[in-house]
Amino acid sequence: MQTQDDLGAPSQFYSDLVAELYDPLAGEPARADQYAPFLDVCGTPALELACGSGHPLIELLVRGYDIEGLDSSSDMLELCRSRAAERGLAASLHLGLMQSFRLPRRFRSIFLAAASFTLLTSDNDAANALVSIHEALESGGHALIPIDSVNPDETRRILGQYRETTDASGARLRLAILSLDMHDDGRSASLRHRYERIPMEGEPLSVERTWHRRWWTQEQFRELVFAAGFTDLTFLDPTGAVADPDAALFVALARRS
Repeated sequence: MQTQDDLGAPSQFYSDLVAELYDPLAGEPARADQYAPFLDVCGTPALELACGSGHPLIELLVRGYDIEGLDSSSDMLELCRSRAAERGLAASLHLGLMQSFRLPRRFRSIFLAAASFTLLTSDNDAANALVSIHEALESGGHALIPIDSVNPDETRRILGQYRETTDASGARLRLAILSLDMHDDGRSASLRHRYERIPMEGEPLSVERTWHRRWWTQEQFRELVFAAGFTDLTFLDPTGAVADPDAALFVALARRS
């Protein structure tokens, strides 16, 4: 069985077999209905950061929103282009890093689906990403950034348990978290994943890679947001209500004045 060792950066993690298996094994994908209200209120053109294979970007394009995407993984962007082409769409996609992207266009709205911002594993990268987002927004534009933390108890309960599905060829596709390392700082973690493709005939393929996460309290994130130049900031829960100050999951809504 072929294996590939640790590739930690998102651009490396989401490549090859992992990129191929990401969609069928991702569980509940981000939906357009979750982000359309933000775009309706805050306006377009819009940019989705860490757009990956196109959830929810493609469905938003189908609905007529003026939206572009950026991701650090060329393999995931290629999947996004292919999925868009199947729908008769020409998606405007950019290869780049959240912490250093520069695009010729400015946007009314910039957002991330799910908690992809927590793939930035240092405070410096997070600060640089917020500066890049601020500079890419039009005056009065808004950024929507979900932040979630790793729950160690819930994660440890599922260690070694495989999520499994079957593709059109009959091959078994499997994913499991093998190990969890909670770091001493209390707000970062490394999770070892194993992806497998087991065809009906031929040699099985597997990849093990480590997924690194970092998160912030609302107070810590507020400091980063204001240091990047934003002047207005609200923390919301997933329903759109004001988030509890100690919420493990919150959504930062920041405005460039």
